[in-house]
This record gives sequence, structure tokens and C-alpha cells, in this order.
Amino acid sequence: MPEETSQKLRDIPPEDILRNEENPRLVFRQEEMDSLMVSIARNGVQVPITVFKDGKSYRLIDGERRWTCAHKLNLKTIPALVQDKPSELQNLLLMYNIHALREQWDYFTIASKIRRISQLFAKEHGHSPNEEELSEATGLSRGQIRRCQLLLDLPERFKKMLLKELELPKAQQKLSEDLFIEMERSLKTVVNRFPPYGKRLDRIRDVLVAKFKDDTIPAVTDFRQLSKIATAVKRLGIPETRARKALDRVFRPETTDGIRDAYSQTVEFAYDERKAAQQVARLNVYLEEIIEEGKADKLDREFLDQLRQLQQHLRKLLKG
Repeated sequence: MPEETSQKLRDIPPEDILRNEENPRLVFRQEEMDSLMVSIARNGVQVPITVFKDGKSYRLIDGERRWTCAHKLNLKTIPALVQDKPSELQNLLLMYNIHALREQWDYFTIASKIRRISQLFAKEHGHSPNEEELSEATGLSRGQIRRCQLLLDLPERFKKMLLKELELPKAQQKLSEDLFIEMERSLKTVVNRFPPYGKRLDRIRDVLVAKFKDDTIPAVTDFRQLSKIATAVKRLGIPETRARKALDRVFRPETTDGIRDAYSQTVEFAYDERKAAQQVARLNVYLEEIIEEGKADKLDREFLDQLRQLQQHLRKLLKG
């Protein structure tokens, strides 16, 4: 039998509790810790931490920030829910699922233990988890798991760069997780379309990060336009040399070209034209239905005015 039964609430001295080395959380921002410390000093620990018995001590499952604050405030005891000792895999999954319900961890925090969970899952079940199984086990969506994978695949020096940034208050973070996630997604698309870029990916990353820092690339969503340039060759019939020249201007450190510049000068008109063609096709279908069903007399004046204006534009465009 286990030493403790599940969900016993106890008041435990903080010094009798050990940190959980498997805790995926990597960053404890000082600003957030200070705010929590003030709250606990004023109101006490309102939400019990969660622990399991580990020899003569207890080990944390959830509540490391509350436990740390209790230590610093020299509290005699802290309320704790004592659970049965979990397996190593259960230990990790408990922490993921608790936080999935209560608060969103940094993606880098989530990603830090995903590979370990996959290894333990394979050991326990005899096969590596697919995306669906990993989602079900951790409480993460498939989209979250894919974002984690993008961060896991970053070279180590970029991971260190991101971790250093995550230690800052969120308002001061410039190189966010979203930046690296959007950048990696776009570069994956670029390399899939143009494999030679794969040989100098690290140098390209350096240029893109530098251009983001100096606002040559002003928004993380600009990277989606990078993907559009790469896919325009097959999707829109844009010449490959034209797309490559646009990408090269962005990827060179000596240029002042941002992604928006390259996009607007190369493929924006073609994408807008394609979008307009789709809208015109839908309008044609709608008008055919109106005519066939004899509902032309039911069209309101504003819609008819728009059609007349469209007619004028079409006459000018089709004049030749």
C-alpha cells in the first residue's frame, strides 16, 4: 500500500518539502514572485500546494512559487494536498494537466519536458506517442504541441537567447516565443520550397532576429508573408527567380529590406488579384441564383448602387 492516500489536506513545514526536479517550469519572473509574496504575506496561502510523500520528506507536484514564498516569509506551515506517489510519467503529466486547467505556461516551459514525456510513454506503452496521444496525455492541444516542437528544434544558442528573454517581465520581452515560432514556421516553408536555404539557416536566423530588433521587421506576423513569397511560385505562378531575389534581399544583413517590402514588391498584387477573383466568382454565383429565382426586384437600393458602380469599373477595365 502507498504511504499516503490521495488528497489528504495537511499543514506541512516548508522545510519538509523538496522541489520537484521534473517540474517543466523554467522561469520564475521576479516581478510575479514579488506580487505573490505580498499577497501571501497579507492573506496567507489561499490555494493548497500539491505534494507526494518521498521518504521522510514530501516532494512538490504543484505550487513551487507558493512554496518558495512561504520559505522566504518563514511561514511555519503551508497547506498541502498529499497524493499517492506517482510514477515518473504520471509525475510529469500531473504537472502539465494541472497547469492546463489553471494557467498557460510559457511554450518553452512546456517544450522542455515534451521529449522526456515521449521517452517515458514509449517505455510504458511500447511505442512512441503520436500527436493525438501526446495531446490526450498532457492536456495540450495539437497546435500547442506543434509550437513546442518548433522551439525544441531551435539551435541551442537561440534557445539560450529565448530563455534569457523569458526571464524579463512580459512587457519588456522583445524576442518573444511568438517571434521564434512564427520565424521557424516560415523558414520551414521557405526551405521546403527552396532547399538550398537550409545550408545557411543559422545565418538567416541571425539576420531576421537582428532586423526584428531594429524594427526593420516590425511585427511577428510579418513572417507569414515570408511563407507567402515562398509558396507563390507554385500557387500563383510567380517566377522562381523573382521569389528568390525577394527572399535574398530580406536574408542579407547589409540590406534594409524588411519582409513587408519584399512582399509588397513581389507577390502582394498577385495575391490580391487571386482573392478578388474568388470574390467575383462568388458574386457571379449569387447573381445567377437571383436571376434564376426571379428575385431581382427584391434587391435593395444600396446593393443595386454597388452593382452600378461595379459596372462602371468593369467598363473601364474591359474597354480594350
